[in-house]
Amino acid sequence: MSSIKHLEMAAALSAYTHIEIKKSLFSTKAIYTPTQSQVKACILEYSPFEGERLERLLDMPLDKMAADIQQKGKPVAGANGNFRLELCLSDDHQFCGLQLFRFGDFQYKPVFEPRFYEGKDVESITQLV
Repeated sequence: MSSIKHLEMAAALSAYTHIEIKKSLFSTKAIYTPTQSQVKACILEYSPFEGERLERLLDMPLDKMAADIQQKGKPVAGANGNFRLELCLSDDHQFCGLQLFRFGDFQYKPVFEPRFYEGKDVESITQLV
């Protein structure tokens, strides 16, 4: 698990209407307000091949993405990679936020802006991890 405050997409997450950030002396927590569920973050890295596949999947409509994953399996994360996925998921799986980055010029650069999903759409996204 990664700390929410260390994510590149932290500002976008905290600005999202259904997310409340609670700070204490030693921690920062994100809460999905409709269900009061805690949001946890993780960072996954992918090889160039798997990262490009992940990028294509995330550009598909959710129903087609789910069908592709059922047919070909999910992209496999590795130890170090050209692609980095920042993923925030609520404990009850009713909220998901993600952003994909590609390594270039000695830093990770966003492939697209942060994306947020709620309700049934989260089920399709969670098949990726």
